[in-house]
Formats: sequence, C-alpha cells, structure tokens
Amino acid sequence: MAENSRTKYALVGTGQRAMGMFTTPIASRYRDQAELVGICDTNPGRLELHNTILKEELGYHEVPAFLADDFDRMIEQTRPDCVIVATVDRFHDFYANRAMEMGCDAITEKPMTISAAKCRAILETVKRTGKNLRVTFNYRWRPGTTLVKQLLGEGVIGEIVHVDMEYLLNTSHGADYFRRWHREKEMSGGLLIHKASHHFDLVNWWIDAVPEVVFGMGRLAFYGRENAESRGIEVSYDHYTGNDTSDDPFALDLSTDEKLSRLYIEPEKHDGYRRDRNVFGDNITIEDTMSALVRYRTGAVLNYSLNAYLPREGYTVMFNGTKGRLEYHEAEASHIVPGRAVAVAGEEVTWRSRLIVHPLFSPAYEVDIPAAVGGHGGGDPLLQEQIFSPDAPEDPWGRSAGHEQGAAAMLVGDAANQSMETGAPISISDTCPPLGDARVLSELT
Repeated sequence: MAENSRTKYALVGTGQRAMGMFTTPIASRYRDQAELVGICDTNPGRLELHNTILKEELGYHEVPAFLADDFDRMIEQTRPDCVIVATVDRFHDFYANRAMEMGCDAITEKPMTISAAKCRAILETVKRTGKNLRVTFNYRWRPGTTLVKQLLGEGVIGEIVHVDMEYLLNTSHGADYFRRWHREKEMSGGLLIHKASHHFDLVNWWIDAVPEVVFGMGRLAFYGRENAESRGIEVSYDHYTGNDTSDDPFALDLSTDEKLSRLYIEPEKHDGYRRDRNVFGDNITIEDTMSALVRYRTGAVLNYSLNAYLPREGYTVMFNGTKGRLEYHEAEASHIVPGRAVAVAGEEVTWRSRLIVHPLFSPAYEVDIPAAVGGHGGGDPLLQEQIFSPDAPEDPWGRSAGHEQGAAAMLVGDAANQSMETGAPISISDTCPPLGDARVLSELT
C-alpha cells in the first residue's frame, strides 16, 4: 500500500487506554494501513512519554505533539482523516464535535458522552456535518456475547419479553474506579454511564430494541470516608503511594510499577492529577450500588444491577422469551490495574463462563463458547481490525457501533441518574428526542 493511501489518525488523550487500544496497533500491526499524525493532551509529560514509547518500544517515529488548547491547530497542521477521542469522559463531546466540525470523522471511547444535553449536541453535529462517529463498544466483539446475539437472532427462545442482568465488579477492578477521576460524577457521569453503558449497549444490541423509560436507584454504600468510618476503618491518608499502606488491601503503590510510575507519578507535577487516591477518602460523588429498571419500545423489560465491591467479577444475563430462556454467565479477570485483592481458592471451578439454553418443554443444553485471545476477552483485537484494516471481514452481527448506539446506551445511564435525583421514572424520548431508531447496523463507512 502506498504511503499516501494510509488513513491518517490524530489522538486526543494519551492515557493508558489510548496506548493499548489505539496507538500500539497503529504503530505495529496496522502501520501499513494507518498512520498516527498527531497527539494531543492536557499534560506535556504524558505527551513526551507517548512519543518515547512510540520510538523506543514500538519502533515508530515521533509524532507532532500538541497541548489541549492547540487542538484546532493540530487538526489544521496534520490534516487527519479521523480523530480518536480517549480523554476524560466529560470532554468526549467537545473533541468529537470539534473534530467533525473541522471535517474529520471521529472515534470515541465509551461512553459517547455523559449527559442528555451533550448527547443532543453530538447527534445534531453528526446530522449537520455528515461525518461518521464510531463508539468503541468492545464488549460486542467478545466470542460469548457474539454467540448470544447469534442465538437470539435465530429465535431459539422466541420473542424476548424480559431480561435480567447482574454485573459484579470486584475489590480490584471495582475499587479502581474510586482511585481515579471516575470517582467524580461531573467527570464520568458515574458508573451507570461510564461502566454500565457497556452493559446497556449489549442489551440494546442483543434484543435489537430502543430503550424508552428508565427508573433508577443507587447510593454510595461501601466506599468513601463516611462508610469506612462507620465500619471502624481509620482513613489516615488521601492517596497511597508514599504512605505506609502495608495493612491496606485496597492500596495501589504506583512506584512499584514502572509503567504506572512513568505515566502518572512523573507527569503529576504538570497538573496535580493523582491516579492512586484512597477509595475511602473524601470527595467521592459516584455510587457503588446501583439498580435500573428499563422498558423498551418493543415492550421488553430489563432488570439491571451493578455493585462495585464484590469478591469476584463477571456478570449473569438471563433472557426470557416466548419459546424459553437463555442464560449467559461470563467470568472475568480484572483488566484494570489491580490492588492486592486475592482470588478465592477454587473460584475458577465455581465461576466460569457458560451459555445455557432452556427451551420450553425440552431439556436444557449448554452451548460451547469459542476461546479468544486479547484484551477485554478477545474483543479488542477484533474491534481494532474493524477500525484500522480496510480489508476487515464482513460482520453479520452488526457489532460496529455508531452515534445512535452510543446515544442509546449512555442515555439509559443518564436517565437512571436523573431518576435517582427525582425519584420518578424518566422517559428518554423527553430527554433526547433526536435519538431516532438507534439502528443495530450503524452504516459506518
């Protein structure tokens, strides 16, 4: 492939996820099809580190680096075809909108944004500019979730009437949201948006339906100073690194990990951001215990729960249909930087991924789940291929997600947040009328 035929990408937000999900595949597996032409961040230390890794570890060339205030200048000088947005969630809408207004397509990490108002602005920008916006819902690409989609599409349990989904975050992965910027709701929208948008997207996609009415409940029940002190836990430090945390199972010492030290300790002098805040500290404004009841336009109903402080991690989703029931149990290992939580002996035996079909009036049977390798249960490599390869295989299950799917997923979490505040059910068509049909196939080009 000729040099000038490569798709040019610019990246805004150079944190840990950006390097693994986007920069590394561009600089390695897809360097003949894609080119990274610019990087942008609020922190000059992370920009410098990103270029160091590109050169020294990936054998790539250094790329022009721009501070956040120079985002427009980056677009004007580097002229990317597409802008990848991997910033703090609060700013996804700003950079995606600006990229499209300046003539670029955009790719954003989930969630697409964190409020109905920001969502409306994105939908209006897509309509006005005619540009494409992809949302990287990698859970759709896991082999187990794809198999669920296939079976439901084949009608093995008939018309879907009811869905029950329980998601468990453990004291490694779940706790990590309370160490980072995610603990501030104004930055992340809370876990019902930042994390659960994955899960709401799965259900929307699995049952091919658009969410309409949401009732939510939740509270901060485990993390935070008040909860810790009520259980007799003394909270004596605001962050972990540099303090005596030998008796603290939730501690994360950044200095013991070279990559984390380079990414967070050294750049801290530029903006004061701490990656290792105490999960029992002050100023936590998100919930750790959440439930939502969702009614779809088809009449189907979802019962959903998310808890972020449990002994094991994974989820169970159960579909009740007119011809039977399908149960999917997915065990997960933490893929976020862990603390010192220890897995229970024998957990791998009692907690494993399973897919079981219970037909009406016939014996139940288990369906084998294909093995996969790669981040997020094998989903990341398949999604990266769809993003960066011009020769990616056809996808009969419609796993690529665009702006309507991104909107439909985050609007459930936003409505649940509003419902928690008001005590009343929230109609999504009232909060975001432009949502439309949220098609499963997003017609990405």
